[in-house]
Amino acid sequence: MKSVIDRYNKSKIEQQQLLNPASEVKFWQREAAVLRQELHALQENHRQIMGEQLNGLSVNELNNLENQLEISLRGIRTKKEQMMNHEIQELSQKRNLIYQENLELSRKVQRIHQENVELYKKAYTSSTNGFIQRELAVADDESNTQIRLQLSQPDHFDYETPPRASQ
Repeated sequence: MKSVIDRYNKSKIEQQQLLNPASEVKFWQREAAVLRQELHALQENHRQIMGEQLNGLSVNELNNLENQLEISLRGIRTKKEQMMNHEIQELSQKRNLIYQENLELSRKVQRIHQENVELYKKAYTSSTNGFIQRELAVADDESNTQIRLQLSQPDHFDYETPPRASQ
């Protein structure tokens, strides 16, 4: 309670001083000096955290600095772990989507393959061309069904072979 009253009194005095231009200049000079001191303290603390200018510190101060760094490291590691877990979840969702898409594409390929087999059977049964021999190899597993087309030689040989060069 006493600190609240002290702050009130200090604020009241500062307000009264701001009404006087000379007092206002002094007030801002004090504020600037306080801010310079805070800046200097923050810069020194930063250098110490970075491991610089540690010569003037006592063992107790070094222990406090070490504890601050350990607390900071724990916070950093916790944040890093949260971010990595979030990324893992996103990648897992992407993997599941890709897996589902892969299943759909596999089904489409299977349907197209089945349609090709049926078309091949229709073409094979209606084909009367003696120069083309078609061969269907159907495995037990429909996904491994293979279709091989081969050209065969005509039954008659009416053409002449070119003479070989003499040696």
